[in-house]
Amino acid sequence: MGMAAGGSGGFQSEINVTPMVDIMLVLLIIFMVVTPLLQHGVTVSLPQNMLNPEEDTRINNETAIVIAIPNDGEYWLGKQRITKDQVKDKVDAMLKNIKKEEDRIVYVKSGVGVSYGEVVNIINEVRGLGVDKIGLVADKKKKAGSTAPAA
Repeated sequence: MGMAAGGSGGFQSEINVTPMVDIMLVLLIIFMVVTPLLQHGVTVSLPQNMLNPEEDTRINNETAIVIAIPNDGEYWLGKQRITKDQVKDKVDAMLKNIKKEEDRIVYVKSGVGVSYGEVVNIINEVRGLGVDKIGLVADKKKKAGSTAPAA
C-alpha cells in the first residue's frame, strides 16, 4: 500500500500493479530461456535435397553378400530364398570365402512396407558374425524434372 501524494496522509485504496507486471515479465523471460533446454534427445538437422552419395561398386560383384527383405518374414540371400533361421549360417559360409577384410561387407535391402524390427533383427544377426561393415541399400534419388524412360 502506497502513500498518497500531496500530503493528504491517507492510504491509497487502489492496487499498485507495477511490481506485479515486473514480476510477470521476469518470469516470462525465465520461461523463454529455460524452455528450449527442456527438449529431450539430441537435435539433428536432417539433410534437405541431398544429392546421392557415390554408389558402392562392390555390391555388383557376384561375391557380394546382399540380404533382401521384400516383405515382413521373407528373406533372400542373393537370388536364393531362405528362412530367418538360415540367414546366420548362410552368411557365415559366404563370409568364410572372402579373404580381404575390406570386402567383408553385408548389404541389407528392404522393401518400403517392411517393419523396422525386421531390419534390425537381420543387422543384429550379421553383427553377431563379427561383421562391422553393413550397407543399407536404397534407391537413387531422382533429379528434379527428370522422368523415367518408357519401357
